[in-house]
Amino acid sequence: QVQLAESGGGSVEVGGSLRLSCKASGRDFSRWAMGWFRQAPGKEREFVAGVSWHDIVAYADSVKGRFTISKNGGHNTVFLQMNALIPEDTAVYYCTVAERFAEVKGGAGDYWGQGTQVTVSS
Repeated sequence: QVQLAESGGGSVEVGGSLRLSCKASGRDFSRWAMGWFRQAPGKEREFVAGVSWHDIVAYADSVKGRFTISKNGGHNTVFLQMNALIPEDTAVYYCTVAERFAEVKGGAGDYWGQGTQVTVSS
């Protein structure tokens, strides 16, 4: 059974940092793309960052220069280092995986995690 388990969310003040982790289990995802989406209250889910199986990365314009995505392919784990957090980053963050990078970026992941809450207060 495939599972994606996110961790690392929490509450921070403006300018703070958090590191999210997502471990995928149930099959070998070492040649899959992985990524992060987020959904704020009253808004649609949006792409945050993605990484292909061969380490090509992509970011939403709103997080470029502040967030860094990385992965440990051998352990089916993807990370999201979030720095210089602002209130607009407040959302539930979801991990996703897909066989193709375009599917991750387009929100068409094959599997999704349950989400982890990130709250940034001013």
